[in-house]
Amino acid sequence: MAQGTVQVTHTGTSRWRRRTGEYASLSAALEAAADGDVLTIAPGTYRENLVLRQAVTLRGPEGSPGSVRIAPADGVPLTVRASAVVQDLHVEGQDSAAPALLVEEGTPELMDLRIVTRSAAGIEVRGGARPTVRRCTVDNPAGIGIAVIDGGGGVFEECEVVAAGQAGVAVRGGAHPRLERCRVHHAAGTGLTATGENSALEAVGCEIYEVRGSGVQVTQRATAHLTDCDVHRTTADGITLDTDAVLTLADCRIHDIPENAVDLRSRSVLTLTRTTVRQFGRNGLSVWDPGTRVDANQCEIFDSTGDYPAVWVSDGATAVLDSCRVHDVPDALFVLDRGSRADVVDSDLSQVRNTAVSVSDGATAQLDDCRIREAATGAWFRDHGSGGTLNNCTLDGTQTGVIVTKGADPTIERCTVDSPAEAGFYVSAGGRGSFLHCRVTGSGGYGFHVIDGCRTTLRRCRTERCARGGYEFADAGPDAGSGTGPVVEDCSSDESGGFRTPARDTAVQTVAQSAGLLGALPGPRAAEREPVAADVEPVPAQRSSKDVLGELDALVGLESVKREVRALTDMIEVGRRRQLAGLKAASVKRHLVFTGSPGTGKTTVARLYGEILASLAVLEKGHLVEVSRVDLVGEHIGSTAIRTQEAFERARGGVLFIDEAYALSPQDAGRDFGKEAIDTLVKLMEDHRDAVVVIVAGYTEEMERFLSVNPGVASRFSRTITFGDYGPEELLRIVEQQADEHEYRLVPSAAEALVKYFTAIPKGPAFGNGRTARQTFEAMVERHASRVAQLPDPTTDDLTLLFPEDLPELP
Repeated sequence: MAQGTVQVTHTGTSRWRRRTGEYASLSAALEAAADGDVLTIAPGTYRENLVLRQAVTLRGPEGSPGSVRIAPADGVPLTVRASAVVQDLHVEGQDSAAPALLVEEGTPELMDLRIVTRSAAGIEVRGGARPTVRRCTVDNPAGIGIAVIDGGGGVFEECEVVAAGQAGVAVRGGAHPRLERCRVHHAAGTGLTATGENSALEAVGCEIYEVRGSGVQVTQRATAHLTDCDVHRTTADGITLDTDAVLTLADCRIHDIPENAVDLRSRSVLTLTRTTVRQFGRNGLSVWDPGTRVDANQCEIFDSTGDYPAVWVSDGATAVLDSCRVHDVPDALFVLDRGSRADVVDSDLSQVRNTAVSVSDGATAQLDDCRIREAATGAWFRDHGSGGTLNNCTLDGTQTGVIVTKGADPTIERCTVDSPAEAGFYVSAGGRGSFLHCRVTGSGGYGFHVIDGCRTTLRRCRTERCARGGYEFADAGPDAGSGTGPVVEDCSSDESGGFRTPARDTAVQTVAQSAGLLGALPGPRAAEREPVAADVEPVPAQRSSKDVLGELDALVGLESVKREVRALTDMIEVGRRRQLAGLKAASVKRHLVFTGSPGTGKTTVARLYGEILASLAVLEKGHLVEVSRVDLVGEHIGSTAIRTQEAFERARGGVLFIDEAYALSPQDAGRDFGKEAIDTLVKLMEDHRDAVVVIVAGYTEEMERFLSVNPGVASRFSRTITFGDYGPEELLRIVEQQADEHEYRLVPSAAEALVKYFTAIPKGPAFGNGRTARQTFEAMVERHASRVAQLPDPTTDDLTLLFPEDLPELP
């Protein structure tokens, strides 16, 4: 039942109508009202479903906002089908299948309404309706905040969706509203969404935040235009475009986004002008699929909170950045996959923790008049089919200016690399590239560093003040044919000294070189590799295989290991002799898998194995390079391949020993770059099968899993050698060897105590086998010193004998 009365003020001049009247219900008042009449509603709650069919004014009393509640038990509380004015009402709905306020026709004005409801929608506009909605608030935790559908339109000014169980504002079915200075927040779905062909959304000066979904979503051929808007604090992407969507952002701010700030796919088109994107957890711009395109002009993308590239372009998409700034990010621009393209003009990429520009998998990038500063790598063209152009760009304060690898073939023209910590330009692993009129100054390494005999072209390039030299051309090794190597024309350097003829036939040319006052371009040098973070054991004077096997035999325990190594050595030796005799020799794979617990002698045996192979002339040096995951796996895409290749090059002629190799393939790999190390290693083992012996080592169970999930690795290893744990007697022998080496002696009772000690010591994951034996000896020496230091005049026996009381406590 209605509470209060409704006063109707008639504006008509007919003498047959009363000027004013009071009615006990809203329905009765509306029945009596005509176009132009004003209905003033007394405070109270009205349980009626109202339908406005005339162009009347319906309002609450002045000075008492919210005192009039329209709250029926079900259905639509208020339906507008005329160009009416509705003001200062509180509308409540309870019907989950109907909106609280439905606008179906006309151009009504809705002002200062508060809609608190649990309806399908707070406000729904449909058909030919074109309302003007001002200063209205929608609180609808059960459904959509504002829905504009089926060709509806209108203008929403200074409205606020304070809660929505679904989208804050939803536009579909060819609708086209305009939002001005509106706020949408605390929506359980998307903040703003436009869906379907001919649907269009325009927003000016709006704020979308605190939504449990994307801030803005445009899909299925819909269009949207946002000007001077803020999108922030979402739980999903900031802005999402899908399936032929079109969006324009001008002077907008997108920030504090945990996922992609902007994600667009499936032929969608995005245009950004003077827009900032910051504090995003994944990509600032994520652009996917053929036909998808983003054009950014005078935009700034910065302050990433995650470990992903700021701009990601893949699967045939296109991105254009003009006069933009990208800074304080892990990586600035990644372009991947054939057909993908990025064009960057007059832009700044700075303070990049890893790679400023990465081009891979056949993609193309063109940078004109750009500036790259303070990046680990300026630009990296990674693999076959990847290319593009860097034209008139400057790279300042990088670790390495430009890297070209694995068949990539960019054109770098009129670019300057200033003060790189390492090489200005680095080409390896079959990379190509043309470097024209380029310049490197103040390098901490080489100016141009071309290894592996890469077919790179350098024309009219110049280097100055490069710490290790202006140009370094390392050959491809003895397996490379003639005609490999860089082509160098009319280049110069401030290095003193003339051009030196290469040691073997390469394609290096020195056409029209001008020595000048600063000297000519130096020729190819010996293949000096960049250092890698790995432990490299010095190569001792070469011993015979008999001497090395003797040292192997002297090791405590490891009887099965010794048999395996001897059998393998015998096979190699006999094969070598058969070849010398003109007979066919069986192919012996020399790569090995070592399994077992720590401290069982795996590294020692690997070193001796390298020496044995060198003594048999199978390896050139036989030295050992020991690495682990941290030495091979980089922080971003592609850096792992370079690290792995460098480690492999350091091991050339010897043994590459990878400890805890299973760590390259963790069970919860996800985005892990260990697989890149594995793939690179397998290819290097195949391409340089006689240059390096690879040994992978680790715990038995983990190594079995590692080989089972990486069949490409398993097929390249001839055998697995298992290193068993040492028994108590063998651990005693290790302690005795240590004592003898350091001029100590064990009394008989100490030896017996040690056997009991090693029998009782826990054999859990912390047990170190031989390492534990050595640590036990060191602990005995410390306790012995504490004991003997108290003696006033110790004898020689006092100084050398170790007793049971010198044993440490069991852990």
